[in-house]
Amino acid sequence: MTVFDFLSRWRRHAAPLSDEAWRSLCGRVAVVEHWPEDALARLRVVVDAFLRSKSITAAGTAVLDDELRGLIAVQACVPILNLSLAAYAEWVEIIVYPAEFITEHEEVDEAGVVHLRRRALSGESWSQGPVILSREEVEYSAQACDGFNVVIHELAHKLDMLNGDANGYPPLPREMSSATWSGVFNRAYEALCAQIEGGVDTALDPYGAECPGEFFAVVSEAFFELPNALREDYPEVYAQLVHYYRQNPAAGEH
Repeated sequence: MTVFDFLSRWRRHAAPLSDEAWRSLCGRVAVVEHWPEDALARLRVVVDAFLRSKSITAAGTAVLDDELRGLIAVQACVPILNLSLAAYAEWVEIIVYPAEFITEHEEVDEAGVVHLRRRALSGESWSQGPVILSREEVEYSAQACDGFNVVIHELAHKLDMLNGDANGYPPLPREMSSATWSGVFNRAYEALCAQIEGGVDTALDPYGAECPGEFFAVVSEAFFELPNALREDYPEVYAQLVHYYRQNPAAGEH
């Protein structure tokens, strides 16, 4: 039996979460703390399917247990509650490090010189590859609900990558206008960049000014964790995300 056969068999036979385990997870993930019961019931179905379809493995000295897998799954499924698990179909694996991990990337400058860039990250998403997470950040994100959620951030990148690079323009539902989306997000991104360059404190994580792809991931974090603040500061962006995610967190609608 190959490792792929084993994983497929394991997923098909993975036991659904018990009532006790589900109540414990809901009590530990702050972003769903005030969700209505009907939304939690639908989320539980998605989470069970997610745990059957994904392989969550440890790297380095990370220690995995069912509770950590559950924490990852609940946060990962928040954005796709009304999108279906098919939105995550192009990848299988989540790799968990104990804390921040070091990545190396080659970058070419304007003169054509190749530089090796090392960065310490708490999360990373590879196109058609795994999602990589820090256990410390997963646990922090579960309890903080402060607009910084590494799981939602990285899974927003995965949604963005469904039509290519993570560039802030995920495939939209048929009823949404790509021109409207582009105009709203471009204006908001440029405004954030201007604020950062001007030394203005921003409600959004300044990391959103790195590029349009990071902006989409950052506003997705805020949409679910700080919806009232996002709606007040970026009403047009908020309205677009309501249509895209088919949820309205500020109104308690999931």
